[in-house]
Amino acid sequence: MSATDAASQHRDVPEPTFGFWRRSYAMLVKEFIQLRRDRVSFAMIVMIPVMQLLLFGYAINTTPRHLPTAVLIQEDSDLARSVLKALENTNYFRFTREVHSVAEFDDLLQSGKVLFGVEIPRGFERAVRRGDRPALLVAADATDPVAAGSALGTLGMVVQTALAHDLHIGDPPAMPFEIRAHARYNPAAESRLNIVPGLVGTILTMTMLIFTALSVTREIERGTMESLLSMPIRPVEVMFGKIIPYVIVGFIQASLIVGIGTLLFGVPILGSVALLAALTTLFITTNLSIGYTFSTIVQNQLQAMQMSMMFFLPSILLSGFMFPFAGMPVWAQYLGEGLPLTHYIRIVRAIMLKGAAPSNLQYDTIALIVLMLIAMTIAVTRFRRTLD
Repeated sequence: MSATDAASQHRDVPEPTFGFWRRSYAMLVKEFIQLRRDRVSFAMIVMIPVMQLLLFGYAINTTPRHLPTAVLIQEDSDLARSVLKALENTNYFRFTREVHSVAEFDDLLQSGKVLFGVEIPRGFERAVRRGDRPALLVAADATDPVAAGSALGTLGMVVQTALAHDLHIGDPPAMPFEIRAHARYNPAAESRLNIVPGLVGTILTMTMLIFTALSVTREIERGTMESLLSMPIRPVEVMFGKIIPYVIVGFIQASLIVGIGTLLFGVPILGSVALLAALTTLFITTNLSIGYTFSTIVQNQLQAMQMSMMFFLPSILLSGFMFPFAGMPVWAQYLGEGLPLTHYIRIVRAIMLKGAAPSNLQYDTIALIVLMLIAMTIAVTRFRRTLD
């Protein structure tokens, strides 16, 4: 009998009814065993929905309150103190700094250490009582329109509260003083001025993590790591050799995004382009170092992708890109401070929209350097000299 006839005869034999279900059950058991062995994938199945629930439920706040505010008091009077207390009672303003000069006032806003500044001029109370209608200035960092808009909308009731408390006037036909709100850096509250600079960091975070997280695992799966390990090369040399090409790729990506944002969306670059390029390179290197660390932890490309997404999710939610950073709970802000994207978003918005100088960016620059060194140290320490 030929092989063709035997195969045809085999197909004609009726299959037991339970054969299909038995084989399907065997595959089911096999997949569960494989899932149990793949601890990284199993952790992602559990952690991603839990993380999303906790972050959206507790950390994300679209109506931020208790925002850091500086005050420049050029007159310490009862009415001035009453106005400040009325501002605090709105729950949108939290006075964290008291400055003594306009230069210090402007520097705090430009560096992002405060989101609002309140200036009470000299002779304020006497001018109110004489009916001169003096102006009280509230300056807002409007690079984040969501955070600034809600707070500025409450200023009208501040006048009423201060008048009722100190001047014992209900609703006068003409207000004895006015509050002038000055939305700096984005006076028209255009969302693209806030979103486009943040997209530079967000896109770079995603691509740089994935590129390097896959680099080592790809070598292991293809079997080329054995050849690499047989060479007289140190772990730090392997790391730099894999990171540097992607630094160039990331810089090209960043230039492309900034160029499109400037030409098509009209986002200005008020600060130094050289400073922006230098700090962008630092941010790219930090993300590449973190991605390389991931590649030394996982065992295959699927796990590398999963771990990258696990890191990217809190980065995009806790960095201040989508939701106001100052409106998050304190514990969420502490987590956000440990993410490179948080510091880079502050840097890129400050340079492009505020024209910030290096002195305004010291904290975030040092934070990126520290995070980069920590990631590099872990990566070099964990790099396997053998495939065991």
